[in-house]
Amino acid sequence: MAKTFSSLTLQFVPYSEVERLDTVGRIKKLLKIVLQNKIVILQGKLKVEEEARLIEDTMALVGSIKGFKGIELAVLSPKLEDMPIVMRMRRQFARALIGEQDAITIIGPASIIREIKKDPSRIQVLLKGK
Repeated sequence: MAKTFSSLTLQFVPYSEVERLDTVGRIKKLLKIVLQNKIVILQGKLKVEEEARLIEDTMALVGSIKGFKGIELAVLSPKLEDMPIVMRMRRQFARALIGEQDAITIIGPASIIREIKKDPSRIQVLLKGK
């Protein structure tokens, strides 16, 4: 028998909502959404140090918030090495100016997401049954 969810909420966060926030502000915004049992679809990607901080903060919350088991996170972004040289240069210039808006980041509570599988062109989010 298949298990189903009573509801599932995906919340899209455009890059414009986080671009002016500092690291702490970004992490707080994303964790606030995830702690509401929502899956975040973030336009763009976090910096390496922001991802590390998000994971650190999440680990600190595990055990102190009832039912919170952590997060699952995956990033899908185009591979520059697969592009022609002119396109790569254009993308790198654009990234330097406006950040990595061409990526998509998925962040969700581990109590809902069983696994996130990704390959170069797609992300599969496998959910846990209730």
